[in-house]
Amino acid sequence: MTSAHSIPDLLSPEFSADPYPVYSLLREHSPLLWHEPTSSYVLSRYEDVRRVFQDREGAFSTDNYGWQLEPVHGRTILQLDGRDHSTRRALVAPAFRGRELQERFLPVIERNSRTLVDAFRHEGRVDLVSQYATRFPINVIVDMLGLDQGDHDRFHDWYTAIIAFLGNLAQDPEVAAAGLRTRDEFEAYLLPVIAERRENPGDDLLSRLCQAEVDGTRMTDEEVKAFCSLLLAAGGETTDKALAGLFANLIAHPEQLAAVREDRSLVPRAFAESLRLTPPVQMIMRQAGRDVEIGGGTVPAGATVTCLIGAANRDPARFTEPDSFDLSRPELDGATSFSAAAEHLSFALGRHFCVGALLAEAEVRTAVNDLLDAMPNLRLAEGAELVEQGLFTRGLRELPLEFSPVPRPRAVP
Repeated sequence: MTSAHSIPDLLSPEFSADPYPVYSLLREHSPLLWHEPTSSYVLSRYEDVRRVFQDREGAFSTDNYGWQLEPVHGRTILQLDGRDHSTRRALVAPAFRGRELQERFLPVIERNSRTLVDAFRHEGRVDLVSQYATRFPINVIVDMLGLDQGDHDRFHDWYTAIIAFLGNLAQDPEVAAAGLRTRDEFEAYLLPVIAERRENPGDDLLSRLCQAEVDGTRMTDEEVKAFCSLLLAAGGETTDKALAGLFANLIAHPEQLAAVREDRSLVPRAFAESLRLTPPVQMIMRQAGRDVEIGGGTVPAGATVTCLIGAANRDPARFTEPDSFDLSRPELDGATSFSAAAEHLSFALGRHFCVGALLAEAEVRTAVNDLLDAMPNLRLAEGAELVEQGLFTRGLRELPLEFSPVPRPRAVP
């Protein structure tokens, strides 16, 4: 029997290099592990993580976001429960689903994707991470909010600092200071814009957030700012990593890449399977409101629980051959994988299921179609070595690709 002491620590270089073998050891030998460095109980099995996210017993809360998120975002919708949560969610959710998403924001998504693709489609080579994935979701969100795309580099620096703060389990003081500095800079940038949109609303998402009302309730300036901060960080970092991960998984399985290229209706299924296999968010925390029997032990009231999504999504008790990328996986349905009925846990579940899941699906569906159209004979660049990095969130450092360039059209004399 492997003891907890012989399992590589979550903060170790071995875990950082490849967490998935460690996840397997945790599921098998320590499904509930007290982790001293993070002062949290770690859960790794699918049914346990699913139970925490769904929380049908009312045993787990998001109170941990008070110390985890609030210092950099301010108080966000993720910290709310009950009527406060349902009201605030009703204020923001319409922009990220249905007719509003399709008619108002899908053109924004398509325009931004094609602008980025046009910059390299004739070159025959691209680093998909730096030249597309890190820029695309941020450009989309900035456009949706009606902000200045000339500030893209600032937004990228801000969301990178915020994500680093959230994943700072080693408590690096420089990372913490950068996150707090970002909070102040973003607040100074956005609050005057919010005030202006209150006075002169436009047709952008920021104006709609300022004007939205449900049951006589409107969001305060601070709540709007906090939601925008959360949107930029969560919507940028996760879609960025998910998109690069999807292409890496497809390229590693040429027959499945060919199937998606031939039948684009498979894109949502491919995205869902990639989210399961290589989720950009590897762990999410919750707070126990009372003593809870789970994972073969007891989590005491008030304790923090770290739910390992990356481990749960590869649990062989739930998924057949869980370490394989399989478009035809029977446990996944492309139609429900972006709803609260999803089988993978990459968007969480329950009342805190990711409000931006359908936006992410629309972005990735657009991106995959545009990129496949622009990159025939797609392959990994010769000699490329793919390196994943990150603890709380995880993704490729770079993804150098080669393809047959499409010649630029000749100018008409």
